[in-house]
Amino acid sequence: MGSETEDYRAEQIQVLEGLEAVRKRPAMYIGSTSRDGLHHLVYEVVDNAIDEAMNGHCDTITVELHKDGSCSVRDNGRGIPVDEHPQYKVPALEIVMTKLHAGGKFDRDTYKVSGGLHGVGVSVVNGLSEWTRVDVHREGGHYRQSFRRGEVDSGLERVGDSDEHGTLVCFKPDPEIFETTQLEYELLRTRFRELAYLNAGISISIAEEGGRSESFRFEGGLAEYVSFLNEGRTTLMRDPLLITTELEQVQVEAALQWTTAYREHIHTFTNNIATREGGTHLSGLRSALTRTLNSVALKRKQLKEKDAALDGNDVREGLTCILSIKVPEPQFEGQTKTKLGNSEVKGIVNKAIGDGLANWFEENPSDAQTIIAKCIQAFAAREAAKKARDLTRRKGLLEGGGLPGKLADCQSRDPALSELFVVEGDSAGGTAKQGRNRATQAILPLRGKILNVEKARIDKMLANAEIMALITAMGCNIALDAGEEENGEETGGEELNLEDARYHKLIIMTDADVDGAHIRTLLLTFLYRYMQPLIHAGYVYIAQPPLYKISRGKKAAYAYDDLQLERLQAEFGENHHIQRYKGLGEMNAIQLWETTMDPERRTLLQVTIQDAEDVIWPMVGADEIFRTLMGDDVAPRREFIEAHATEVTNLDI
Repeated sequence: MGSETEDYRAEQIQVLEGLEAVRKRPAMYIGSTSRDGLHHLVYEVVDNAIDEAMNGHCDTITVELHKDGSCSVRDNGRGIPVDEHPQYKVPALEIVMTKLHAGGKFDRDTYKVSGGLHGVGVSVVNGLSEWTRVDVHREGGHYRQSFRRGEVDSGLERVGDSDEHGTLVCFKPDPEIFETTQLEYELLRTRFRELAYLNAGISISIAEEGGRSESFRFEGGLAEYVSFLNEGRTTLMRDPLLITTELEQVQVEAALQWTTAYREHIHTFTNNIATREGGTHLSGLRSALTRTLNSVALKRKQLKEKDAALDGNDVREGLTCILSIKVPEPQFEGQTKTKLGNSEVKGIVNKAIGDGLANWFEENPSDAQTIIAKCIQAFAAREAAKKARDLTRRKGLLEGGGLPGKLADCQSRDPALSELFVVEGDSAGGTAKQGRNRATQAILPLRGKILNVEKARIDKMLANAEIMALITAMGCNIALDAGEEENGEETGGEELNLEDARYHKLIIMTDADVDGAHIRTLLLTFLYRYMQPLIHAGYVYIAQPPLYKISRGKKAAYAYDDLQLERLQAEFGENHHIQRYKGLGEMNAIQLWETTMDPERRTLLQVTIQDAEDVIWPMVGADEIFRTLMGDDVAPRREFIEAHATEVTNLDI
């Protein structure tokens, strides 16, 4: 890269306010002082380097985690200016490192676009670090300055000549500030991989001192990202459609590829920031998709004028899309920067995506026919699902007007005290009904394996008796996709209302064998796809029945894993008897109560989601795991099982 420094000097550095409050209220600037806030320090420094890259001055970023707990971030950008600031009479580097809201990003001529527009980045990192050292290579010199807890530790020093250009920031998070100072390699690598996809041709490396290292560089950018996310899916077009354009100083880049799946996977970014709550760019994308697909369908006569129009859910079914825009002055809603508010962006994205799609459909008539045919099938399924929902409402099911006959309800009407055990089979259900505490514990036996909702549209799901029994028993409806669109805006679909949940513990209780594990996975897939708010609320649990009963004379105990069994065998000595439980039905009511249902003695595993908010890269989130395990393609499932086989603690053969 060139060393264009003539347009980036001390006079471009503007100071808005000081750094005093950062150490007193760190959560205001980095969100928390826990694990997330700690890693935010690294992201802030890397984002500065990415800003240099987005503006054409950098193509290589290297991050290293050191054994002493410090982290260094190196880039080959222009280097932070080191000349004297005309107003403050100190080196510009010192201003950038010690003053809040100081930097070149407030000068439109220096940075056309930037992710870190709030300008709190590297100065906050400095303020929350035990020590920081900055090395700058620019204009033939190598310069260094050190800081301690936000204060200048040593003045700017020219330590030698250099024919390089760029910045190296090395910092050690302050243990006085953070609950933990252990930076996690895996968490960082996922973010850097995503950044490499979002910035085609930029190399981002991460390494542990004396340990692991990886480097990410994707010349294909977003198209390569979509292809990666669609591994294992059957696509309806050979390669993703890549749309790249600039309108009114807004750069719009999107990659789209339809698959045979029933769900949409759309991820949006603004200046490399993941906008998880969407915003005006997502509205523009949705509007363009709905408008263009309907227009093409009419033009190709796959839809007739008298036919009802396809809505947003129909055209987005099976679509994987990454939308990344670069805006000179983004307006984010909220401190977390998760929703874009720029009103002008909606029309820009609408036009860019609409024009790109229309041209692609014109040039690829065969793919166009296949995609529109799928959209029309989705429309038919949605109509069938609507009729099914209307039917269940008339029967009073979704609104809680009637409970399923197989449900043995509890006496309590306080959801906070009430538990619903979802039990595999009528036999185990009968045992559970006998052994339960009738005051607070309800039992819902399910017959056989429920429908795999990952491979079925919603109309099939709503026609499944076992799933409907569970929905009805919980009483809080299900969360469906967004509803109809009006002028590109979602009007809202079905909503799950947590306040209507009849139980605050939904406990899955299945046999400890392969069939039980399969049923448990099917139930979790359904809950993840259609009742996910229950999981986020902490209402979903998995019961842990014992695997063994060990006895000698009148003395007996239960073991929940092989390690516990070994300890008990040593404790019981010789002549003991071991019973291996393969099913809940092998226990009597008293044993089931004592081992699995008694709140005083049982072990429950709470189901949580490690998803995009925690791990930014979607591939490693729960969504991808369910698609891999429960989807159509066998190869990814085999690869997943082979990769994680060593993590299995109990395997019933």
